[in-house]
Amino acid sequence: MNGQPINRYKGSLPKIGIRPVVDGRLGGIRESLENVTMDMARSVAKLLTDNLTYTNGQPVECVIADTTIGGVAEAAQAAEKFAREGVGVSISVTPSWCYPTETIDTDPSVPKAIWGFNGTERPGAVYLAAAMSAHNQKGLPAFAIYGKDVQDMGDAAIPEDVQSKLLQFAKSALAVAVMRGKSYLSMGNVSMGIASCIADESFFGKYLGMRNEYVDMTEFVRRIERGIYDHDEFEKALAWVKENCKEGEDVNPSHLKRTREQKDGDWETIVKMALIGRDLMIGNPKLKEMGYGEEAHGRNAIAAGFQGQRAWTDHFPTGDFMEAMLTTSFDWNGIREPYIVSTENDTLNAVTMLFGHLLTNAAQLFADVRTYWSPEAVERVTGKRLEGRAENGVIHLINSGPAALDWTGAQTGSDGQPAVKPFWEISEEEVNACLDATQWRPAIDFFRGGGFSTDFTTRGGMPVTMARVNLVAGVGPVLQIAEGYTVELPDDVHDILDRRTDQTWPTTWFVPNLTGSGAFRDVYSVMNNWGSNHCAVSFGHVGGDLITLASMLRIPVSMHNVPADRVFRPSAWNAFGTADPESADYRACTAFGPLYK
Repeated sequence: MNGQPINRYKGSLPKIGIRPVVDGRLGGIRESLENVTMDMARSVAKLLTDNLTYTNGQPVECVIADTTIGGVAEAAQAAEKFAREGVGVSISVTPSWCYPTETIDTDPSVPKAIWGFNGTERPGAVYLAAAMSAHNQKGLPAFAIYGKDVQDMGDAAIPEDVQSKLLQFAKSALAVAVMRGKSYLSMGNVSMGIASCIADESFFGKYLGMRNEYVDMTEFVRRIERGIYDHDEFEKALAWVKENCKEGEDVNPSHLKRTREQKDGDWETIVKMALIGRDLMIGNPKLKEMGYGEEAHGRNAIAAGFQGQRAWTDHFPTGDFMEAMLTTSFDWNGIREPYIVSTENDTLNAVTMLFGHLLTNAAQLFADVRTYWSPEAVERVTGKRLEGRAENGVIHLINSGPAALDWTGAQTGSDGQPAVKPFWEISEEEVNACLDATQWRPAIDFFRGGGFSTDFTTRGGMPVTMARVNLVAGVGPVLQIAEGYTVELPDDVHDILDRRTDQTWPTTWFVPNLTGSGAFRDVYSVMNNWGSNHCAVSFGHVGGDLITLASMLRIPVSMHNVPADRVFRPSAWNAFGTADPESADYRACTAFGPLYK
């Protein structure tokens, strides 16, 4: 249904478990703390339920232990309830001293945090410190949450700094839990020798808890030729496309221009490809009604990639429409959660897009990190000086054909500025605005099979985060993060720069926030230190959340420009050095190893 929360994957959504931990000494101590501790648990559950949603728009669910936890027996009871209820995230709360090794959560695969109440009557900070020491000694990294201001015993309010850490932890931990057990689907294999197309099973299994699924691109041919797709939906989708998807100028030389009949055939093929790609990911009960019970199941894929170039695009229409529409927050069926589909089956960019989607609930931008334009180079080729945020140069983010239509910037945030929003906040008017801002350009000459590319220019002024997971021999996975803003260039400047690459592809002009040192001393250094030809972009400055998520998975961050007050990692990371957090992050991730050993 249009805009409604639907869990499209097999299995229930993970819940957050709240563990009210108490001093177990009866005879006046425990009794005086029971209500206070349970009230803390309820207040945390309410905070999380009121402020966090799953990517399908449903509020997160919290499960509170049946009793306070004063010892190992009650800890075991809570663990049994959490397993039964599908808990994937653990948060312990306490206002007092408790017995650490008897009360902590020892499940090694569940991200965990402890909020120790900052009060002097029975200080939870003492338990927090002792419990963190126990976690670290046992090799169970956990996040310490401790408010900076002393509160009075029984104060039900959660201070703002505590709220911020609870939400940052819970949001990132839910991302970890949601990925576990899902699939990455490779539709095809390696595109044009790009190494990150190779699905690294060890990385997906040990770091993300995911499995890998594979289909050859001939599966699209089989399903097209045998009609293995919902024919009624195809007719609906094709009619919607004819009404809403505007064709742009064909810039191919005359001898390579496709006829109107060929282009109409291309539209039919690429609409079928979109239906088939989605069905391969999550299945479709309609196929069972048609006699295709096996195909109806899908691959339970939370992310996927399509090889396309060149084995497919030398003969068939490009996958651009499929990739663009699946990653967009709407289609012919209405407004709905976007899918994660990477161009060229870049598995690592798909993972980065998945991280961003799970943290923001919104559509992600797949892009080439194509060109750094210095102010001097821009002036040389255009005769104009860059101004405003762009004055120190810009990075040209552009994908070879597709990008989610949300990234036109035609949606509007609560502040009245361009935005990319969760699907349940998008209006029909904004859908139409995204469509109006997009042209579908006939694919250029080296896409010999035809098709249509997504053409738009992203609105400026949006806070965004560019990120990328890379695999490095001898190190493993590493994450790069660059927070910054989209910018708009004057039309005469944009046109000259854009046409030097390809005017039929979607463009986003990006400027990172500079720190004056290291990889962020200038815009050129960001481009020069980027570890791949691709990146994923999320709306908002979510680098802090990405750092927290990466630490849970034991993926070190090789470069970032996130302010220190938004960096939140497990307390054990402090034991690896506090003077150089980046190096400490590497050592900690190496010492603890991937989350799923």
